[in-house]
Amino acid sequence: RMVAPHGFGYLGQALSSAEQVAALFTVMRPGRDRLVCSPSHYVIGFFAAAAELGILSEDEAETYGQDGSPVEAIGTERSPVMDYTCGSLGQGLSAAAGFALSDRLKGKDRRTFAFISDGELEEGQLWEAAMFAGHHRLNRLTVLLDANNSQVDGPVDTITTIEPIAAKWQAFGWSAQDIDGHDVDAVIKALAAADEGNQPYVLINRTSTDHGLDCLPADADGHFIKLPPELAAAAEAELTGRLERRDG
Repeated sequence: RMVAPHGFGYLGQALSSAEQVAALFTVMRPGRDRLVCSPSHYVIGFFAAAAELGILSEDEAETYGQDGSPVEAIGTERSPVMDYTCGSLGQGLSAAAGFALSDRLKGKDRRTFAFISDGELEEGQLWEAAMFAGHHRLNRLTVLLDANNSQVDGPVDTITTIEPIAAKWQAFGWSAQDIDGHDVDAVIKALAAADEGNQPYVLINRTSTDHGLDCLPADADGHFIKLPPELAAAAEAELTGRLERRDG
């Protein structure tokens, strides 16, 4: 419903991150813990979850992507819900590391959660921030890495080889776990346990940009999905039916 009025948008990012966002809002303490969304086109999922929980009003969520609305399709410094989101990719982990170090120095009982994408692993600034966080053993910092192998130029692995992802983070002094990012219970369990170690923690979530929506055509561009009225209606009917069957 947020994407449909525009006829296109970041639906694929919502599909790949939905379970991660749901798990995150289950574990984190809104208003107390820090929340960073590094790839700003992923904010749709965070806005939807916030509206469900009453952190953002339904009326505000309905203005998603409209001119003049702070509920933007690509988040900026004025976006609600999150403590920080970025225009340029690769910068979110730097902000998250700064938050985590600041809270440690001030003795604040806060966790910092940073959501990043696998395409951002091509950015040098991200690895500088990872090295910094590992060196300072920022154990209250937890990263959710959406590994959906999708970016604007095509599959990530056809642009730059980023594997083995877990081994790279571990080499920088992080604890790393690789899981099915669409298993919401597994993500919740991992996020809850991440705060128990003495290192920063990265959860590598293997996902897909068309997960959970069977009506999407096989050639749908996962990065920026076109959603004409007939496809939008089919998608809403499919999801509504699934919810009704689950709740019934």
